[in-house]
Amino acid sequence: MVSGQDPIVELRNIVKRFGSVEALSGVSMAVRKGEVLGLLGDNGAGKSTLIKTLAGVYAPDQGEVIVKGEVRRPWTPAAARDAGVETVFQDRALAPQHSIVTNIFMGREITNAVGLLQVKKQIDEANRLMREIGFTSKVFNPESTVGTLSGGERQGVAIARALNNEADVIVLDEPTTALSLTETQKVFRFVEAVKASGRTVVFIGHNIYHVWDVADRFFVIDRGKEAFEGAKSAFAGAEHLIEMMHQLAETGRADTTTLLEETLEPPE
Repeated sequence: MVSGQDPIVELRNIVKRFGSVEALSGVSMAVRKGEVLGLLGDNGAGKSTLIKTLAGVYAPDQGEVIVKGEVRRPWTPAAARDAGVETVFQDRALAPQHSIVTNIFMGREITNAVGLLQVKKQIDEANRLMREIGFTSKVFNPESTVGTLSGGERQGVAIARALNNEADVIVLDEPTTALSLTETQKVFRFVEAVKASGRTVVFIGHNIYHVWDVADRFFVIDRGKEAFEGAKSAFAGAEHLIEMMHQLAETGRADTTTLLEETLEPPE
């Protein structure tokens, strides 16, 4: 992670209300190129609202969404996608009865000048995307049915679809929920491959150890407000991060004076 870089996308002083309930109270979060940002918080902390705002599902009631230095209004799902933000929600929105290639290109099929589907070109491109994110099993190919894949492999298909949509930022909402250790490791490999390609991942999770293993930087939200953030190098280990979150849950605040001096990588 290169902390010195300007953000790709920045949420600045975001407020989101649902009736009399203020789900987000002036939250600011920056997402930078080539990092894995771990988003953490208890149930009801505001993670889902924050991510749906980043995805354009919710328009902020106050605050600004800034993409590569420019304020974007209106902020909608189409605007988010145009800005290079793709979100993979927990249900992954896959069609299990269809093939991998169909799922990757659904709604964005490759056609020729007269509108005919270019099947071979789609299969070749699906093969390339699968290799790019680290599909190594010879059991599957682009024409395999998604329903025959494991949970981790389905997550990989959803990531491949986001890459096909030319995403700069891929948001993964609880991608390891209900997955075995082996399947979780597959998701980690997919995330590492996305990062290696120069893209950014926002990784939301309840399992702090999972998020710790994969993230470069952490952003913790509590009761609709930013609680603390820091690069992995600012923490003594996963237990340090967990202890700070326990403090937050019990007292409403975390002792940020325990954070170490961050070791920043120089800009490339």
